[in-house]
Amino acid sequence: MNVTLDFVSCSQDELKALLDGGTLTIYSVARPLTADQPVERSGTLATFTFASPAFGAGSDGLENPVFAANPVAASSVGTPGFARARNADGTVIADFSAGPGDREIKFSEVSFSQGAPVKLTTFRFIAEGGWPEKPEYYDTRPRTGYPMPTA
Repeated sequence: MNVTLDFVSCSQDELKALLDGGTLTIYSVARPLTADQPVERSGTLATFTFASPAFGAGSDGLENPVFAANPVAASSVGTPGFARARNADGTVIADFSAGPGDREIKFSEVSFSQGAPVKLTTFRFIAEGGWPEKPEYYDTRPRTGYPMPTA
């Protein structure tokens, strides 16, 4: 989880409360370095709307996200790379890693096809700084004539 500077001092429970009635937008790869920066190089793949309250007790005894609809129809074709959570008035709260592997958010499918249902299957919080990607890959994209970042 990468929280915006405005909410960095909030506890996990306070962050969950801020998401009541908000949205979770899934983007393709190339997330911004911080949640405070705008999303410029990633396409919107799908948007989930949180219910109010946004989290409720699940059958596993843990608090799970509650959405107005799950699954939702994909708005574009691509592979998820991250998700941006906003509160009900559109203020950015945090970015979450998304996709297959060791990510905070997982889906029933590895990639999305426009109009096909997208089902969110796992949503968990990983402490800030726990992103699986290398920092040099943030906010990047392949460009003809330019080398890829090196480690």
